[in-house]
Amino acid sequence: MAQLPWRACDSGSGVAATGFVHHKETRRMNMQPFELIGADGKRIKGDRADGATRQILFITGFLSKRWGNKSKALMQWCQEKGWGFCCYDVRGFGDSEGQFTDYTLSDWIADSRTVLKSIEAGPPVTIVGNSLGSWIAWLIAQEFSVVEELILIAPAFNMMGERAKTISKERVHDWHTAGWMPWDEDPIHRDWPLSWTWVEESEQYWAKTCDITRHVKTTILHGQDDIVISPDGSRRFADELLRRDPSFPLDLRLIPGDHRLSSPEHLELFRRLVMRET
Repeated sequence: MAQLPWRACDSGSGVAATGFVHHKETRRMNMQPFELIGADGKRIKGDRADGATRQILFITGFLSKRWGNKSKALMQWCQEKGWGFCCYDVRGFGDSEGQFTDYTLSDWIADSRTVLKSIEAGPPVTIVGNSLGSWIAWLIAQEFSVVEELILIAPAFNMMGERAKTISKERVHDWHTAGWMPWDEDPIHRDWPLSWTWVEESEQYWAKTCDITRHVKTTILHGQDDIVISPDGSRRFADELLRRDPSFPLDLRLIPGDHRLSSPEHLELFRRLVMRET
């Protein structure tokens, strides 16, 4: 969901608020802007810095620009350790090119693939995903041997498929017949209509989420009181994954907190996971 500063809601008004500070911040780590060409010729824009021994790739949540407080914290920790860091905006949102309505889940997965290919010659990669970005991180990690670890924050498994199950039958009918519908009618989401293809693709990717798995160390951090992305999705994912592969290195941490995980204790736990202190 949309990403606000770390001490505020990840799915609130951060759509416009998270992009204005990154130019000053990124210079501190010698971050370099990059542009990669998507399949439609539109540019995927992001920032990256080289490092030794490890790289961290951050994949944002739905309607989130690449520079919020999570990514800034990650950049700082990478700077302290001399690790590489990379983040980007998906096509159709943020600084990247394209119209939002031209893209679906499969396009954003393709964007992550393009970005990961651009850094795979470097050190091993840890992908940190947030909400929808966590699910994308899981899917793309299966394709790249350079990915050695996943840290998934409030993963939105089957995000649009689950959304279609929670709204009224009338709204589902309107969405399906009209072909377009925003996630919600609130001010944050109403100007970002989603095609019904989002639902279809979400269900298709969810159906094969556990089909092929690399043994990538995976930690899931999800608030027990999350009403934006229910922790039940993380439970179902963990149950199915471990049913198929009991030896998979999965650490599911359902902790007190909501979708924001905004307290100092949450931030410290996040830091310790990234820094491999826990």
